[in-house]
Amino acid sequence: MIERAHLTIIREVDRQGSLTAAAGVLCLTQSALSHTMKKLEQSLGTDIWLREGRSLHLTQAGLYLLDVANRLLPQLDRAEERLGQYARGRRGTLCIGMECHPCYQWLLKVVAPYLAQWPDVDVDVKQEFKFGGIGALFGYEIDLLVTPDPLYKPGLRFEPVFDYEQVLVVSRHHALATENYIIPEQLSNEVLITYPVETDRLDIYNQFLRPAGISPKHHKVIETTDIMLQMVASGRGVAALPGWLVERYANEMEIIAVRLGQRGIAKQIFLGARETDASIDYLTAFFELARQLTH
Repeated sequence: MIERAHLTIIREVDRQGSLTAAAGVLCLTQSALSHTMKKLEQSLGTDIWLREGRSLHLTQAGLYLLDVANRLLPQLDRAEERLGQYARGRRGTLCIGMECHPCYQWLLKVVAPYLAQWPDVDVDVKQEFKFGGIGALFGYEIDLLVTPDPLYKPGLRFEPVFDYEQVLVVSRHHALATENYIIPEQLSNEVLITYPVETDRLDIYNQFLRPAGISPKHHKVIETTDIMLQMVASGRGVAALPGWLVERYANEMEIIAVRLGQRGIAKQIFLGARETDASIDYLTAFFELARQLTH
């Protein structure tokens, strides 16, 4: 029978790279770890690892078990954490995942009053997921996903909480700064600065440049909003960002927002959660507060 200990061992061996290192992390002897997994292999009738000298390589069965471990163990850890909170008389921790780099600034506006209203609830924020935001929701790594691009899957619900416009940010001294709006061809000689996100998920490409068959002269990637806007202000490139974010920095930096196309690019921030968590009061309260504060 497969037990949690087996999944923990196989995940830790994969993380550490050897039985010896995994045994140290799990506070087991190597012989005890090996004996435990040997018994499992005998019970299942198949090998989990194959040895090549001092190296271990997962078999097909082992790879499958590793996938199961990576999916189930976070759920079990989360369940234990939440049950422990219930046992201590606490409501719990709201774990929020971010799939939107600039949305972090928006989130801060909601978190502060939320914590004031819910003193028995802690908030944690994660910005990187092994399986992506949707996988993190299904894997119980997070309770709430903040994203501008929801993927509707059975078992999940998404609600729009904030409308905004995606705009082009340029230096006040840039030639495009005087335009009411720009067309894709005007970016063909520009350096486009974006967050480190696949271009398939960038609106400036999907909804503006690619439909017109246009590419920027160069594409630079910068992780932080402040540095990105400093680069734009100094005339090192242009960027596509939410209009509300540009307004926040416009008084501090020499930047200006220009509409992308005559009609602009309308966007929304969505909150996503598991349908099975619909009865959790402090989770639904976050949805409601987010709608109130951003409309």
